[in-house]
Amino acid sequence: MFSFIVQPTFPFEVVKVFVLLPFSPSVSEKAQGVARAIRKQTAEVQERWECLQDHAGGWQSQVEKAFERLQELQSNMDQLDLRLDRAEETKAGWQPVGDVLIDSLQEHIEKTTTFKEEMAPLRQDVHVVNELSGELAPLDVQLSSTSSRQLDDLNMRWKLLQVAIEERLKLLQEAHRDFGPSSQHFLSTSVQLPWQRAVSQNKVPYYINHQTQTTCWDHPKMTELYQSLADLNNVRFSAYRTAMKIRRLQKALCLDLLDLNVAQSTFEQHKLIQNAQLLTVPDVINCLTSIYDGLEQQHKDLVNVPLCVDMCLNWLLNVYDTGRSGKIRVLSMKIGLLSLSKGHLEEKYKYLFSQVASSGDKCDQRQLGLLLHDAIQIPRQLGEVAAFGGSNIEPSVRSCFQHVTNKVELEPRQFVDWMRLEPQSVVWLPVLHRVAAAETAKHQAKCNICKECPIVGFRYRSLKHFNYDVCQSCFFSGRTAKGHKLNYPMVEYCTPTTSGEDMRDFTKVLKNKFRSKKYFAKHPRLGYLPVQTVLNGDNMEIVSDFCIFLSLSLCVSPRTLQIEYEQLKEQHGGQRGPGSVGHWDPEGSSHPRGPDEADLLAEAKLLRQHKGHLEARMHILEEHNKQLESQLHRLRQLLHQHRHIHAYTESSDIQFLTQPQ
Repeated sequence: MFSFIVQPTFPFEVVKVFVLLPFSPSVSEKAQGVARAIRKQTAEVQERWECLQDHAGGWQSQVEKAFERLQELQSNMDQLDLRLDRAEETKAGWQPVGDVLIDSLQEHIEKTTTFKEEMAPLRQDVHVVNELSGELAPLDVQLSSTSSRQLDDLNMRWKLLQVAIEERLKLLQEAHRDFGPSSQHFLSTSVQLPWQRAVSQNKVPYYINHQTQTTCWDHPKMTELYQSLADLNNVRFSAYRTAMKIRRLQKALCLDLLDLNVAQSTFEQHKLIQNAQLLTVPDVINCLTSIYDGLEQQHKDLVNVPLCVDMCLNWLLNVYDTGRSGKIRVLSMKIGLLSLSKGHLEEKYKYLFSQVASSGDKCDQRQLGLLLHDAIQIPRQLGEVAAFGGSNIEPSVRSCFQHVTNKVELEPRQFVDWMRLEPQSVVWLPVLHRVAAAETAKHQAKCNICKECPIVGFRYRSLKHFNYDVCQSCFFSGRTAKGHKLNYPMVEYCTPTTSGEDMRDFTKVLKNKFRSKKYFAKHPRLGYLPVQTVLNGDNMEIVSDFCIFLSLSLCVSPRTLQIEYEQLKEQHGGQRGPGSVGHWDPEGSSHPRGPDEADLLAEAKLLRQHKGHLEARMHILEEHNKQLESQLHRLRQLLHQHRHIHAYTESSDIQFLTQPQ
């Protein structure tokens, strides 16, 4: 056997060829065998070489792609690092929230919000960096420890920056809520020790007395004000008693300094357009702060902004949110503030009308009802609503539209004309203006009862006797001089009289001299336009008797109706006989089987209608019952406190004030 080595041009492999020559072949045969072996090996080597080239090309492409990704990753990490550096420099320059001035809280909130928006693109940058690092794993490329640490550091810094921004924004917003201009923090100075102002969960304020360890809804100054109003309970005439109470309240709230146009512009500034919109306590505080800030600039010595805002808020909640839900309708706040603002009376009527008028400057019965309902809440909160027809405003609405010959909609001029008649439900409003006008009026006359001269305030001149004048104190307390009766006509003046008014009154006195006492008893005049309520038919002299009557009527009416209904059922069952099956259904029996049954069905229908009317009346009576029980409770308190004051009649309130024709 022979062996030899053939070394091809391919340097990676040595091919051994063993040729067995059992016999001695020829030289040509040997050459052919060697050639065949070489060709075979060459084909194999060529195939493997091509395969290797393919693998090497693929590896080169993979390496180049990985290199590009690494370069892109490094470039993005460097850019992200630079942006984070700048962001962290800005963050390092932030002023601690505790050191930020209250007035600049909103500015810092805006800056932080802007910074947060500017940092928003960094989120995408971080996402891109993480995606690029993730694309290296399929390429069998592992980041170096340095690059890996840099990537982890960038992610951590971004998360910390996000947390810092959110935390600062949260702290600034909480500080702005608790201490900012729209917060209630500045109102804490409205009370003094031992009182402390606190806020409930629905943002409604309440007050803590640490000395007595008690809490109450009313501001301490408001409590004192309500107690001082008890001094006015000796005023006999409810319209004047109510007006004087509201006037004292108006001055305590400094609303007598608020012009109507300023109030309206403030409402527009705060976009208080939707009357049905509910305002939260912070919204009301924001509006009141704008109002009193303007008043403070004009009357620095009279307006204490925190105290006025807190007390006015307290009053609005007492009037329109007795349950302390923390919500007040836009219309209610507007009506309350405009009613107590200063300005010409007829201009006030127009402003009030405009709050409920539609786009065509007209209002229907529903809109007028909303206006009167919110207006009547003002005397209602003082316990004086019974003298003005109760809180049921439907008779007043009906009276107004009857005055304009039952038109569907009401125009401003028609509303003003009706208000000039001083309707009973809102007579306190014009009287309030007269009370305000009379406060500084001096009349060159002497009171015939207490001899005060000159008369300050209201002056009441008799139209029955010459030179008979009464001051407001004597008139309101019901005092009279000898020879003068309470039913004699008198004229009221809230400003000094002119010579023309003196001559006119002289003529009327002369005319009344020839009229008998019976004439004045038969022709009493009311100083207001009375409205017919559903209770006008009930002749009740005492409030407690009226409450008892209402309680009994509420219990008896449904019971009686039910008894009658059961009797009808029994009668009908007896007529059908023992063999009948089922029950009597007056609604389902459209074809009665006899004349008796038809009569029963007709009677049952009438009873149902009557029951519906009774239920509607019961609902009205329940409302009046509640009002009168509240009035009775107040009257009992007054009787307990002022036993020396005699009972007086509400119905004679203003009959002395109007001149007989």
